[in-house]
Amino acid sequence: MVAEGATTRPTFWRIGHLGEVVFYLLAVVTILIFLYGAYKRVDRYTAGTEDWFERLDNLPGRIVSATRIVLSNRKLFDRDTGGGVMHAFIMWGFLTLLIGTTILAIDMDIYQPITGALGTEQSFFVGDFYLSYSFVMDAMGLLFVVGVGVALYRRYAVRKERLWGKHTSLEDDFFIWALFLLGVGGYVTEGIRILGTGFPSFETVSFVGWFLAEVFAVAGMTESAAAAVYPFVWWSHSLLAFAFIAAIPFGKPFHMLSSYANIVARDEKAGKRLPGVPADLDADTGAEAIDDFSWKEILDQDACTKCGRCSTVCPAKESGRPLDPRDVILDLKQYREDLDAGETEAVDIVADGGESVVDAATMESCMSCMACMDACPVDIEHLKSFTRMNRQLTDQGDVDSNVQDMFDNVMGMGNTFGDPPDERAAWADELDFDVTDAREQEVEYLWYVGDYPSYDDRNKKVARSLAKILEHADVEYGILFEEEKYDGNDIRRLGEEFLYVDLAGYHVERFEEVDPEKIICTDPHSYNTFKNEYPEVNYDEFADEPLMQFEFDGEWNQDGEIDVLHWTQAIEELVEDGGLGLQGNELDYTVTYHDPCHLGRYNDEYEAPREIIRATGATLAEMPRNRSNSFCCGGGGGGLWMDIDEESKPSEERMREALEDTPAGDAVEKFVVACPMCMTMYEDGRKTGGYEDDIEIVDVAELLVEAIEAGPGVEASGSGQAAGQAD
Repeated sequence: MVAEGATTRPTFWRIGHLGEVVFYLLAVVTILIFLYGAYKRVDRYTAGTEDWFERLDNLPGRIVSATRIVLSNRKLFDRDTGGGVMHAFIMWGFLTLLIGTTILAIDMDIYQPITGALGTEQSFFVGDFYLSYSFVMDAMGLLFVVGVGVALYRRYAVRKERLWGKHTSLEDDFFIWALFLLGVGGYVTEGIRILGTGFPSFETVSFVGWFLAEVFAVAGMTESAAAAVYPFVWWSHSLLAFAFIAAIPFGKPFHMLSSYANIVARDEKAGKRLPGVPADLDADTGAEAIDDFSWKEILDQDACTKCGRCSTVCPAKESGRPLDPRDVILDLKQYREDLDAGETEAVDIVADGGESVVDAATMESCMSCMACMDACPVDIEHLKSFTRMNRQLTDQGDVDSNVQDMFDNVMGMGNTFGDPPDERAAWADELDFDVTDAREQEVEYLWYVGDYPSYDDRNKKVARSLAKILEHADVEYGILFEEEKYDGNDIRRLGEEFLYVDLAGYHVERFEEVDPEKIICTDPHSYNTFKNEYPEVNYDEFADEPLMQFEFDGEWNQDGEIDVLHWTQAIEELVEDGGLGLQGNELDYTVTYHDPCHLGRYNDEYEAPREIIRATGATLAEMPRNRSNSFCCGGGGGGLWMDIDEESKPSEERMREALEDTPAGDAVEKFVVACPMCMTMYEDGRKTGGYEDDIEIVDVAELLVEAIEAGPGVEASGSGQAAGQAD
């Protein structure tokens, strides 16, 4: 019971007992509609396939981690500080208002009835608690209104481009305006109540409501007029709140729940580690129908907020290719919802020509760079859905002819070039020393050279440079010669899963025979698949038998048993220890460095190449887009082998950025890469873009060899061989 004159406010002032009954009836109806809609959403996810247990293991830990991510707004500040602050205001304000409403409901509907039943009816919604409550609610509510106001300004006044797209609809307008009207309506209701109750002095803590009450009074509203209009204002605010809550499961507001659930169910290795396939080779691993997508992939669709962050960082979209990652996710969602509602007929999910949800050209445009996933604030795993559709294209035979030729080369010769396997190590013939055969001599480092350093003329120079570095450092290393095959990373992302499994099985058997302490890779693509995917190719948790008839005895990538490293990671330690004899002033160049997607975004390695570059004495000038925000060269996801119609090549845009947008860009002499595919794409972009006379493309290994040769002590290696002349 609230004593008359107590420091509090009447909750149902001028609403009456009948109004209270109607309010509670509407509240019950609203909650039932909400629960029904939420149930239908969850029930729809059960139609999706696979990975329930895998996604929900260690659920308490996942919930804590997701809560930390959501409450910190960490990913929302990336690349858009203003948007991050705006969303933090909205989220924290909304949560505070929700908590405040819940506290009031607990007092009215639980605490007071319980104490009343005990004969001591009382309320805790009085005195200092009420004053503190009112101040916090007004302060956080103001942040909420300001945040929503900024969102309206960005959307309608600035018309921020990424907020608009083919799936922009009236529900987006309803969502943002409903939030704004709820926030403003709450203050208007409060201000009219304060005026109508004669400006109780303690209500000054409700500083926004008090301010509005004074504004209404100055405008001519009397106390009696405020009391008369209050029920209409109160009901308007309440009905809007009920409508909003009831609508949450049926439209865009549902992202407030699905986004959090999506982060709870996230896979920390999504993208870098693609889902496997069942042992049954006839199993459907593609996307023949919408229910072939996993429940998490369907949740991804519902979690999309249409914020467009993925669209703005997508190099395919920027290059004019027919891909917008947001639209692909939302196209799938729209098709699913229309199909469930009986508003459309079933069509192909993805196809080359004919009616389909997604066109094959759209999927061929994807570079598998993971920029979309890195930018997404709700952890949508675009690449998993894209790979599923690529598998479908492969199953249907709707594959780019150049890609099919590459598949045939791998199946026939074990490499993407289609060259004889016995020519794989021919690049080493020009060296002044012999490269160790790891099949015949025990080595500490098994060096996986890779296809492009083995067969491509330009990248053969990189392979020779790396061999000279390893020799100069007196490292015990060796290669597999003709028994090395293509690693399979990119064909897996193109949908050729079973060929990938065959390659993985073959290589794991070779690795087991050699039994090295460490595997080092020239190519970040090889590094990624060896590190993240090969350890899991043996078994599928949904199959009774191993996928392949082999097992790897070593504890892969754990406790130092088998370390998989990119070569820059292996050499960085030698550089830091002075093992290469560098003085740090050998080279007097200004260079810029490009972060390869598979080394950077995929595996969070940004510093090892930079430390090596700095150790040569070269001045490193960073491009505006660097590290996790690096811009793809265009070679990933099969782009290296396809002739794609695009407005501008990603490699040409990157050349332009290096020379025009980089601080001291006019002084940049060398464009440094750490990936053979990047080398190939940028050499091409340098020619087609007209930059041949402006900048030179070099690998980190080539830069390091030049520094070694320019410094003292090049004859001092334990192997007795000088690094030799650079190619």
